[in-house]
Amino acid sequence: MYAVIAAGGKQHRVEKGEVLRIEKIEAATGESVDFDDVLMLADGDDIQLGTPGLDGARVVAEVVAHGRADKVKIIKF
Repeated sequence: MYAVIAAGGKQHRVEKGEVLRIEKIEAATGESVDFDDVLMLADGDDIQLGTPGLDGARVVAEVVAHGRADKVKIIKF
């Protein structure tokens, strides 16, 4: 079973037990976060599509850590 959610201006495919890195959210480490903007829900061959989102569907996640991405180095000649 997997779902497609919208978070941080992007769409993410998520599954149970997966660690996902998304844009900054306002929640402390260890807190639970609900994503109500579920765009698609799939369980085997049973697929539910929202227009644009599914009513009553949500994904619950836990904030593991906050951090920054690696620095991008640009060299110009």
